[in-house]
Amino acid sequence: MSSSKAKLRFVVQEHHASRLHYDFRLEMEGVLKSWAVPKGPSMNPAEKRLAIMTEDHLLEYADYEGIIPEGSYGAGPVVIWDKGSFIPEEDPVQQLKKRRLSFSLQGGHLKGGFTLMLLRGRGTGKEWLLIKKQDEHADPSWTLEPALTPEKRKQLKVKIPPCEAA
Repeated sequence: MSSSKAKLRFVVQEHHASRLHYDFRLEMEGVLKSWAVPKGPSMNPAEKRLAIMTEDHLLEYADYEGIIPEGSYGAGPVVIWDKGSFIPEEDPVQQLKKRRLSFSLQGGHLKGGFTLMLLRGRGTGKEWLLIKKQDEHADPSWTLEPALTPEKRKQLKVKIPPCEAA
């Protein structure tokens, strides 16, 4: 990846829908490629996290925080848990086609190397694993701290998120 290219972004949104999960989004091909991570990402390389690939989202979704209204798909509070730069090791589109994506993240919580790899031979073909690489940022004692506090919830407004990418 050329250093002259614009930095790609990532965002992790804590989503309190019918079940709490974390939406892990990577910018590529002009959209946010998205995975729902039920237990959230981890900085502990021993914790392999299930990540279910979902539909692409518009880039504008990276800044969305609010309460998705009742009766809407995904109803409930959404807050940004982490965001920053996404640095793929190789062309991310080609890596996705090969079903294994290696990259680094430079965020507030998530730092260093990660791998997303497709689980083979089971499920719907959308089940991936999100794995922290063993590097200087790895933390075997790491625990996920939620971003949605009672104070933060009071600041959120009910609003429709940007439409999904077609």
